[in-house]
Amino acid sequence: MKKKSSSSRRNFVKNTAMASSIFIVPRHVLGGPGFLAPSDRLNLAAIGAGGKGASDIANASVNGRERVVALCDVDFSGSAKQSVERFPKAKLYNDYREMLDKEKDIDAVTISTPDHVHGPAAAYAMQRGKHVYVQKPLTHNIREARILTQMARDKKVVTQMGNQGGSNPLLGLVQKWVDSGALGRITKVEIWTNRPVWPQGYAMPEPNPEGKPEDLFWDLWLGPAPEKPYIPNLHPFNWRGWWDYGTGALGDVGCHLVDIPYRTLKLGYPTAAECSVGTVFSQMWNPDYHPEGCPATSFITLNYEATEKTGAPLIMTWSDGGIRPSHPEIIPADSDIGGPGSYNGVLIHGENGVISTNINDSSPLTPKLYLNNGTTEFGPEVEDMPEPEYGHQRKWVDACKAGFGSQEHLDLTSSFDYAGPMTETVLMGNLAIRSYMLRRPNAEGNFEFYGRKKLLWDGENMKITNFEDANQFVTRTYREGWEV
Repeated sequence: MKKKSSSSRRNFVKNTAMASSIFIVPRHVLGGPGFLAPSDRLNLAAIGAGGKGASDIANASVNGRERVVALCDVDFSGSAKQSVERFPKAKLYNDYREMLDKEKDIDAVTISTPDHVHGPAAAYAMQRGKHVYVQKPLTHNIREARILTQMARDKKVVTQMGNQGGSNPLLGLVQKWVDSGALGRITKVEIWTNRPVWPQGYAMPEPNPEGKPEDLFWDLWLGPAPEKPYIPNLHPFNWRGWWDYGTGALGDVGCHLVDIPYRTLKLGYPTAAECSVGTVFSQMWNPDYHPEGCPATSFITLNYEATEKTGAPLIMTWSDGGIRPSHPEIIPADSDIGGPGSYNGVLIHGENGVISTNINDSSPLTPKLYLNNGTTEFGPEVEDMPEPEYGHQRKWVDACKAGFGSQEHLDLTSSFDYAGPMTETVLMGNLAIRSYMLRRPNAEGNFEFYGRKKLLWDGENMKITNFEDANQFVTRTYREGWEV
């Protein structure tokens, strides 16, 4: 249907031009690379059509304004069925590479897979000139984030990461407080979450090939990860706690929480990272050791150089597993910090006071300013959201139609020019965790954890400068056919 429609549209323009003897300037010259007239319908496809992918492609279709021509998922027997029912004319694929190679008329794709497939799928699509919307975190590792950021520029495609809170207009209130200088010099940011809320911190379950669901294409689900037999309970969600596939609590909500200070304080690459993790003892004096997975809880410290917004070097801390910072004296003891119940939040500390906010996904941001002189200013407890997820996907679609470099493109809140470096900050915490867990036998026959040190980061060259073994976690080893 698309090929016929495209042909008809081209013939109409051609015949009209010949009949009127008026020279027609091509659309891409008028509107920049990738320009589509607002009246044209974008041809969309989804890589990952269930779970978050179902809402991503539904929101991108803008209530049927755009055309969804293809859906890709490794298991259409699960929640992806709702996308099939919503878009019955879409062609179905299990391998995104086959879909992108066959469906030449696709203009843009949403990518809502497990974290380890984000980078390979986005690179494959952008190499073919497709605009991409990629769920957070943008990538599984720092190197992929750097590559995708540059590739988007080189291929002149419109991009957006799925940290929808970046489009929340209430962020403007936090930005106003920062820009006003009310806090004075800003020296510390504290971020915390109650994640993980999935199983994490124990040994990887044993493979069970006989237990694989009939409709699950397991090898395609593994993608770039090492080949292994089917492991129960990883698909569709509990993969988050295993390094081969997920990025832990940081990957799940770091791009929502870290986004707030990173954006408002105009941060760059961190200069150093260090961490500690919770230890579990199933046996006396013998700590459990599961380096293949994320720990049950962790505490991260990142250092940043001063920016125009901070006026001073900054220390950012992250804690997960329900560990939260101390209640600031300036905030009344009976008041929540961060969001409701103090489960998740951000505290931006300045010499004159503190800003408290909630997680920045689709939860109420509840921004609050407390100053030492007794001044307070609070944002609304309930937000008005006239369209799903602050229009984050719709704005990306509009920018795709306007074209690369258009004002709509420049106005996006999480194009890869921003989302790439911010994702690198999030993933730097995971690099510190994985370095912290490195161990080797010593002369006494015991193990020593030789990576438990402050790691110095050269952001421009993407390298830890004082501990070479940490640099293995800047990237990953890829299975053949899934490289980035």
